[in-house]
Amino acid sequence: MSSVIDRRGFLGGAARLLGGSVVLAPSASALGAFLDEERPDPLLRVGLLTDVHYADKPARGTRHYRESLEKIRPAIELFNRRKVDLVVELGDLVDAAPSVEKELGYLVRIEKELAKCHAERHYVLGNHCVTTLTKAEFLASCGLRRKEKSAFYSFDSGPGKGGLHFVVLDACYRADEVSYHRDNFSWDDTEIPRAQREWLRKDLAATGRPTIVLVHQRLDVGGHYGVKSAPAVRRILQESKKVLAVFQGHNHVNDHKRIGGIDYITLAAMIEGSAKKDRGNAYSVLECHLDGVLVVEGFAAQKDWSLPRADRDE
Repeated sequence: MSSVIDRRGFLGGAARLLGGSVVLAPSASALGAFLDEERPDPLLRVGLLTDVHYADKPARGTRHYRESLEKIRPAIELFNRRKVDLVVELGDLVDAAPSVEKELGYLVRIEKELAKCHAERHYVLGNHCVTTLTKAEFLASCGLRRKEKSAFYSFDSGPGKGGLHFVVLDACYRADEVSYHRDNFSWDDTEIPRAQREWLRKDLAATGRPTIVLVHQRLDVGGHYGVKSAPAVRRILQESKKVLAVFQGHNHVNDHKRIGGIDYITLAAMIEGSAKKDRGNAYSVLECHLDGVLVVEGFAAQKDWSLPRADRDE
C-alpha cells in the first residue's frame, strides 16, 4: 500500500532541509486520507522497483523466478498511467545463469518489458547482476545504454533549480576493494571503495539541490546485508546536509531507519511470493511535491510508513 515521507525546504535548497521522525504502522484510513487529499500535481514522479531476479528457471522457496516477467507488467502499466518522469530499478534485475549467453537472454527478456515504460530508466547494480556477467556487460545490455561508463554516477531531474539531485552508488565491491566480476565474491562481502566515497563527497559538495541516494546493498545496517564502510558513507551524507533519503533493496524486506537526520528506506523485493497469490509482488511510486513533501505509494507487499515533519537537527 503506501508510505509517506514529509519534507519541507524542497524549494529552498539544501540549507533548510528538514527530516521526519518515524511513526510505525499508521492506520490505513489516516494514510488513505492523506493520499486522497486534493494536492497539486507533483514536481516529479519516480517509479521504484527492486530485486526482480528474473530467470527462466523453476521456483525455489519463496522466489518465483519466471513469474517476475508477469509481475513487472502491472508495475510498468502503473508507471505509464501515473506518467512517471523516471524509473529506477534498485538492483538484482536478473538472477544467476549457468552461462553468459543465457544470462544475457534473461536480461533481453526482462528489458523488453521495462522498455514499454515511457520514462527515462536508471539501473542500480546488484550482486546478482554480476554473478555471471561483468559490470560492463550488464550496463551495455540494459536500459538506455547510458553515456556513463561507470555503475556509480549522478544526475539532476526536475525543472530548473526546484528539481532533485540523484546519486546512484555501486556497492558491488569486496572488502579488499576488488570489483565484483563473474562470481569472484560472496554476496555478503560488499563495499563502497575509498575512491567512490571521495567522488561522493565531491559530488554532494557541487550540487545545490536536495538529494536522493540510490543503492542496492544497505547503508543503514551492519552484518550480512550491510556495506562494510556504511558508517563512513553515512557520515559523508550527513555532513553534506543535502540528502533527503536513501532508497535501497537487497534484503527483500520493508524496513526504515532514521540515522543522522536521513531516512533509509529498504524496499520489498518483487521476486518474493507467487504472482498467483495476493501481495506476491512489490513496487512503488515516489512523488516529489513543491511544498517539500515526498510521498512513496507502495503496492502489493509494500508496507505502510509515515514520517511526520520534524527538524532535521532534532
